[in-house]
Amino acid sequence: MTRPNPLCRLREYGQSVWLDFIERGFVNRGDLAKAIREDCVAGVTSNPAIFHKAIADAHDYDDDIRALARSGRSTSEIYDELVVADIQAAADALRGVYDENDGGDGFVSLEVSPHLARDATRTIEDGLRLHRLVGRPNVMIKVPGTVEGLQAIRRLTAEGVNVNITLLFSVERYVDVVDAYMGGLEDRLAEKQPIDRIASVASFFLSRIDTVVDKQLDARGTAAAKKMRGEAAIASARLAYRRYEAIIASERWTALEAKGARRQRLLWASTGTKDPAYSDTKYVEPLIGPDTVTTLPPETLAAYRDHGEPASRLQDDSERTDEAMAALQAEGVDLRAVAAHLEEEGIEKFIQPFDATLNALSERARKLAS
Repeated sequence: MTRPNPLCRLREYGQSVWLDFIERGFVNRGDLAKAIREDCVAGVTSNPAIFHKAIADAHDYDDDIRALARSGRSTSEIYDELVVADIQAAADALRGVYDENDGGDGFVSLEVSPHLARDATRTIEDGLRLHRLVGRPNVMIKVPGTVEGLQAIRRLTAEGVNVNITLLFSVERYVDVVDAYMGGLEDRLAEKQPIDRIASVASFFLSRIDTVVDKQLDARGTAAAKKMRGEAAIASARLAYRRYEAIIASERWTALEAKGARRQRLLWASTGTKDPAYSDTKYVEPLIGPDTVTTLPPETLAAYRDHGEPASRLQDDSERTDEAMAALQAEGVDLRAVAAHLEEEGIEKFIQPFDATLNALSERARKLAS
């Protein structure tokens, strides 16, 4: 008897599987359609690092680059054309999922320029521009969850844009993000606009938290510190979900939901295991629960398909979560400081491949156009 695909079984527990990967050949060959059909993939996330690998390392784009360069397009215009075309193709592949779920799933995420992470006004402008360029109802615009990003989240939501808030590393900032989302819905209602077709996710990054905290614990060198390795990310995520449960039970949210508002789901990001000592499904198994999304890079998707063990675990071990947070604090781990560091590092990790892609495009356009 064939074992049911564990990825598809996650739906039984209220969790959607998205793929943290996009590439033109992957879509054009029908591989995305296959993942949707066989692995129950219900969305796609992208970021500048993913597009750098796709565009800089592949020749699938050469004909378009040549034609665009010969037409006089600038490097940034060529980048927009290539990226938007890929997002549109992925959105079209996922349109059936979007329609089947009444607009509740089937999204493709596209990030604003990482150079704008500290500029609310320009983030809003770029978000609206990209939303207009893609022109698909199932696109989400990714906005970093910086302090400046909060204003952009609220404004874009009020404008009817689906927003994926990225680079979240702390429970405190997550709560700020939900407040911005609800504020945007309230602003939209004040303008007599409908809110029932707006979707949003809050992307909470996992493995990066453990990478930083584990180094601090290793430096401590105590038995108690070693025992806490690999605990910070899952404990933080479970605390965030606990706050989510409190928020959706609040009067403010229930009033919005009565007018058609959709819940902003927590999305578990950075789910690929970076420490070889850890299980390759470490950041999937403990966080399965209702109203969540897990976005998986291809390697983690394959690992979970092979040996995933789906079960509802997110709401388990509440006492253990509190004990873990207390133990980390006792070992001198300041999770707010860790989050601030990771936010800055995360912005830079997106700026570098974004700029590298533009540089590679400029050089390739010059060669192909000659």
